[in-house]
Parts: sequence; C-alpha cells; structure tokens
Amino acid sequence: MIFVSGWKVRDRKRLLDIYGLMKKAHGHQGWWPGDTPLEIAVGAILTQNTAWTNVEKAIRCLKAAHALSLARLRAIPPARLAALIRASGYYTVKADRLKEFIAFVDARFGGSFDRMFSCDPAELRGLLLGVKGIGPETADSILLYAGGKPVFVVDAYTKRIFGRLGFLGGDEPYDEIQRFFTERLPVDTALYNDYHAQIVMLGKSVCRPKPRCDACPLRRRGCVIER
Repeated sequence: MIFVSGWKVRDRKRLLDIYGLMKKAHGHQGWWPGDTPLEIAVGAILTQNTAWTNVEKAIRCLKAAHALSLARLRAIPPARLAALIRASGYYTVKADRLKEFIAFVDARFGGSFDRMFSCDPAELRGLLLGVKGIGPETADSILLYAGGKPVFVVDAYTKRIFGRLGFLGGDEPYDEIQRFFTERLPVDTALYNDYHAQIVMLGKSVCRPKPRCDACPLRRRGCVIER
C-alpha cells in the first residue's frame, strides 16, 4: 500500500480545503521570486541544500557583477562563478551545475529559453533530469516557476506535512507523491504554484521538525486527519 489506508474519494476536496486554509492564513505567496526565467532557474539550482536567504545573497552578487545572463554565465570562469555564489554553500559544486545547465540549454535549444519551454513538459523534464546535478525537485521547480508548466513540486516540507496529516506513509518515492497530488488536484499552473508556496510557508513557520501544532491553521480549523 503506497498511501495510508482508509483514505478515499474525498481526497480532492480535502486537499483543496487544506490549500484554502493555508492561503487564508498566509495570503497569496507570489512564489518563485525572480525577474526572469533564467534567474528562477539559477535560483532553483542554487537552493539545493541551503536556505533561500543564502540564495538571495548569491543572486544579488551575480546581478552586481552583471553575470546573470546566459552569455555571461557561459563565459565566466568557473572559479569566478563559484566566488560569486559562495553564499549559497557548496559553491564549487553549484558553479559546475550551473555551467552544466547552461551547456544543456545551448546544446539542446540553441541558448533559447523560449525554445526550451516550447518543448513538451514531460519530454523536457526527462531532458532536465539528464543534466548533472538536477534532480526531480529542481527540474520540476524550473518547469513550474520558470516555464509556467503545470507540474506539482514535491519537497521535504510536502513529505513532512502530508505525512503528519495522514496522507503519506513517509517513505514514498518522489514521483509517487507527485502523482498523488496531480491525480487529485485540478491541472492548474497557478494552483500548483501557490499550493507549493503555501506548503513551504507552513513548513517553515509551523510544521517544523518539532511542530508548533497549537499555531497550525489546519489544526485550529479541524483539518487534522487521524490515522
């Protein structure tokens, strides 16, 4: 059994109710912050294994150095790129990953993000997963936030929150958790975008490793699901 037994056809309504309660508590999140698809894609790669505040510092450094363009990222020496993104942590590895990503966009799509995002989302996802250092969460973040594709992003907060609510057992693979949501929610880019942002907000503020259940908008409104 992939998901906790006893959960039946009301999944869709409950998932939408949970989203509505999170949005009412937090407001629309307007995620992912970034001025261009390239900036969002760079942020998705840099945010691996670090806090978003550190990514923001790295992005600011890239902008200050006028390095946040395909041409500049293509030409900049790896050591210089690593120095600019130092705040993001694992900066040498991440510099290599950015270079791999830029090389991929160049080789497959002639350096064009428009051409890349005109590709079928499922096909593009497979191609992105073939780029060194890009896993499912990063690929899906690029597709959803940079490309505007209806792809549901799963992260550690998703697993934690929906495991505690009783939807997940806790050890399901990424793609199975993603399918759980996409089979039950409307196919809607804006919904997927803000739903993930609401999950992140709840995970950061309330549903921490040591949860603050008394402050949870889901518990106060009777949305906790008993196993």
